[in-house]
Amino acid sequence: MQLLHAPSWPHLSFQTSDRNSKGGLLSLEKCLQSSTANCSFQPQKLERSIWVSHKRNFFSFCATKATSVEAGSSAASSGTAEGDVLKALSQIIDPDFGTDIVTCGFVKDLLIDEASGEVSFRLELTTPACPIKDMFEQQANEVVARLPWVKKVTVTMSAQPAKPIFAGDLPAGLQRISNIVAVSSCKGGVGKSTVAVNLAYTLAGMGARVGVFDADVYGPSLPTMVSPENRLLEMNPEKRTIIPTDYLGVKLVSFGFAGQGRAIMRGPMVSGVIDQLLTTSEWGELDYLVIDMPPGTGDIQLTLCQVVPLTAAVIVTTPQKLAFIDVAKGVRMFSKLKVVQQFGIPHLFDLPIRPTLSASGDSGPPEVVADPQGEVAQTFQNLGVCLVQQCAKIRQQVSTAVTYDKSIKAIRVKVPDSEEELLLHPATARRNDRSSQSVVNEWTGEQKLQYGDILEDIEPEEIRPMGNHAVSITWPDGFSQIAPYDQLQMIERLVDVPQPTVVQS
Repeated sequence: MQLLHAPSWPHLSFQTSDRNSKGGLLSLEKCLQSSTANCSFQPQKLERSIWVSHKRNFFSFCATKATSVEAGSSAASSGTAEGDVLKALSQIIDPDFGTDIVTCGFVKDLLIDEASGEVSFRLELTTPACPIKDMFEQQANEVVARLPWVKKVTVTMSAQPAKPIFAGDLPAGLQRISNIVAVSSCKGGVGKSTVAVNLAYTLAGMGARVGVFDADVYGPSLPTMVSPENRLLEMNPEKRTIIPTDYLGVKLVSFGFAGQGRAIMRGPMVSGVIDQLLTTSEWGELDYLVIDMPPGTGDIQLTLCQVVPLTAAVIVTTPQKLAFIDVAKGVRMFSKLKVVQQFGIPHLFDLPIRPTLSASGDSGPPEVVADPQGEVAQTFQNLGVCLVQQCAKIRQQVSTAVTYDKSIKAIRVKVPDSEEELLLHPATARRNDRSSQSVVNEWTGEQKLQYGDILEDIEPEEIRPMGNHAVSITWPDGFSQIAPYDQLQMIERLVDVPQPTVVQS
């Protein structure tokens, strides 16, 4: 597969969305202010990645583990019309979660007219790209229609609003993105950008709202691979935010659309430019943001892995040993950053190198758009389905990994990919905080948090996910404790579990 080159632009500028505003074009120096030095939000981590095969004449890529859905349940007494409908719908099992759609909280807006025998409801799925949404709709119609008193069934399909697992301290531009997927290879010229672009348009074809971020400043590929009508990024002069360009319904941001194709600058400045392009763009509501990572394991990769709340990763390689070695180095880097589990390979896909695939990368449109029924498009369809399912799974696992059970006054811990559930005493969890506010005074060496400072009957006020690696626990004294999963697994466990008590609502 040949290397991709972006056109060279004579000016480095953003086009303002307000044609009548003074100044006309805003320069990059004014628009892209280096912001990584004082990054105020918490690093987010990825739970697990996907990965690679080693076959001759193929380049391979793998997808990762992930998930979504906030499970809720509706209990209705049997004998009532509502109970009959919910009982019927509870026969439908989500194959990814292994739970019925009523317990998953998918059933919304249930309306019943017993006199006419009409039933209507909405199924709110985790993503508009759900590969089995048609099956859900058909099954829901069938099971409810079997009820003897039902004459008409109306099922409406929808998807949950786009939101990250944890949006607490994220920049405004990233707070309405459900899943961020990194496509990486750590080796140039192996087809990573081809995979990123075709995967993005595959997800869009499945019904998802998708964006692509080209994170390669030195040699951006996106301007060559797609042909948007507007090839300059616009800027909102009031909000000082970047408006992505659009091609076939997918939002696009690349340094190559900033006016000068590629950059000649030092690493720290590049990291600032990447951070500014990514976090100040008006992405809006997206189900998936695909990041085309640059090759290598330098400043840009470290910045993106620590700043962006990655949900999943797709690793791309060719069978040559040289490419494979560099990919392995990249996976080790992600492993050290706790972004992936080293060499976890839950899914593997092989893509043949076709002349048409290479040609579509030179001029656009992407191969999956040009030939949606072809072999290449089918492979990407399989990858897209896998990615959607895994992203949904990891989001679901993360949302319920650490919870507080008020009936037994214990913190329940069941981290993703673990079958064991741990019970922790709240006071023990609080006393094991390892932050600078609790451990040691750097000047005197004194332990700040003493055993007696924490009451035995303390209870957490709130527990919420922080990416895929930790939770934030808020305590009655206002202290917010960041508790990584691996740290919680090392804490002394609760052995004598108290009997459940009735919790008054």
